[in-house]
Amino acid sequence: MRNLAQQARDSLAARDPKQALARAKTYLQQGEPARAVKLLEVAASAELAEAQHEMGMRYLTGEGLPRNPLEAARWFSRAAEKGYVESQCHLASLHLFGLPARALQARAPQGVSDLFAQAQTPEADYGAAMAWARKAADGGSADAQAMLAYILTAGPAELRDPEAAELWYQRAASAGSPQGQLGYGLALMRKAETGEATVAAIAQIQAAAEAKLPSAHYYLGVVYEKAVGVLADLPLAAQNFKIAAEAGLRDAQARYGLILYEGRGVKPDPVNGESWLRRAALAGDGEAAALLGDIYARGGALPPNYAEAAMWFRRAAEAGHKTAARALGMLYLTGAGLPRDPDEAARWFTQAAQAGDKVAQADLASLLLSGVTDTQATPPPVHEWFEQAAESGDLVGAYNYGVCLAQGVGLPKDEVRAAHWLRRAAEGVVNAQYWYGRMLLEGRGVPADPAAAREWLGKAAASGMTDAQVALAEMLVNGRGGGADHTAALALFEQAATRGHSGAMFALGALHGGGHDVPVARDKAIIWFRAAAEQGHAVAALMLGRYLRKGLAGPADPMAAKHWLERALQQGVEEAKGDLAELGRAEVVLF
Repeated sequence: MRNLAQQARDSLAARDPKQALARAKTYLQQGEPARAVKLLEVAASAELAEAQHEMGMRYLTGEGLPRNPLEAARWFSRAAEKGYVESQCHLASLHLFGLPARALQARAPQGVSDLFAQAQTPEADYGAAMAWARKAADGGSADAQAMLAYILTAGPAELRDPEAAELWYQRAASAGSPQGQLGYGLALMRKAETGEATVAAIAQIQAAAEAKLPSAHYYLGVVYEKAVGVLADLPLAAQNFKIAAEAGLRDAQARYGLILYEGRGVKPDPVNGESWLRRAALAGDGEAAALLGDIYARGGALPPNYAEAAMWFRRAAEAGHKTAARALGMLYLTGAGLPRDPDEAARWFTQAAQAGDKVAQADLASLLLSGVTDTQATPPPVHEWFEQAAESGDLVGAYNYGVCLAQGVGLPKDEVRAAHWLRRAAEGVVNAQYWYGRMLLEGRGVPADPAAAREWLGKAAASGMTDAQVALAEMLVNGRGGGADHTAALALFEQAATRGHSGAMFALGALHGGGHDVPVARDKAIIWFRAAAEQGHAVAALMLGRYLRKGLAGPADPMAAKHWLERALQQGVEEAKGDLAELGRAEVVLF
């Protein structure tokens, strides 16, 4: 009976649009939007602006009707054209945050959206948003005033007007709009030149935070973290970042996560810190993703995990983070957490290098020079990057450009120009000292000058460069560029051999084996020949085979001799054939 009476009263009210609207508002207050909608349709069809606005709200919020921003916009438009300020404000917001298909799946705002949250959708229509926001702002809506100021601040360049934006923010702030207070505070902060001005700006941001505006808490966190106009207060910064992070602000999640992970102003909490960084990264924060990659690559508070690091570096790199792209390239190059793939390494190094990462530019050049990447691929203009760096006085850039010229990377070989840039880089780059010394020794791009070559190679060797130590030691053995000094050569070869240089190991075997100005020590010679042979040095395998065949450093060992002589022959040392023949004849004599 109650329902029948209610329906009767609804039918009676529906005969008069104003009564229909009044009864619909009662239903809305009672939390019965489905009943309200039927009456609202009557009043809205009769062109009552308030009813049209309420129809828009039902479609916007999904209360009583299926959520549909496009239908909401249609009803708001009808009310807005009649001067209904609230509809003008909501219509501006819908245009700002996008109306087409993508918006249909988006969560509709429950009022004017937080203007200082994340970026708008690509479908945003700033022109229409600005037109409606201005109408509502002129009608006295503080929310619309803040929205208009936001468009004048952060909209397309042709719409921006910072001075007008500040005035609208000020009006909105004076009317108590939290968005207006935040916008006005930020505007004041940007131009503050005195402590008093900074304090006034912070007071506006504080007021917005007290109104529970999440983005205001984020900026307040920045103020206390960076000591902007106040003493640094990391615990208070963390508290504000937490509030903003829990409200879903991505930047706050990243900052709060880092604070927790590092324990800045709070008790260290690596697990929760990683969790907040992960939320920010999954929401598209490239810096947070790069931080996660670094955390898992380095290890420390959390155990290292290269596969996890690679995943986060990739996400950050795909978001345009150049350092993460270089890190991902290095993981591909070394095979840490990923299958080793020099071509993929080159691709990510290229991305980072093209974004201006100079370390990645050098890494890419080294990779291209190594010849292990796909030679069919079009190489990036590494030589252009290095030429620009070299011209600006960067010695590392000069070295890399010199190498490109010497090797013909990206441009024709030009050893004369290569020598010029390598000479310039040699004033401060060890690798350049080695390269330039070799060019002087071989007469490439410059007249041969062994004495000068010895000087430059000596500088690089003194800095601990293994290849330079070996090259200088060879000159000291044969007396090129100055007097011979086998003792000094021996010391240099020993330094290089301890770093795994097989050529230096072989040279030590030769020096200790006799015929040089050092005492003969064949027991040492065979040790070094064996070390070099085990690293694949073909001639060292031949010498080791001979020592074992002839018993030059202990009892003869024909079986071991045959093994090493055969290995030398397999590596292309034809002389091993004679030794193997001698070994065969000796076996025949034995039997």
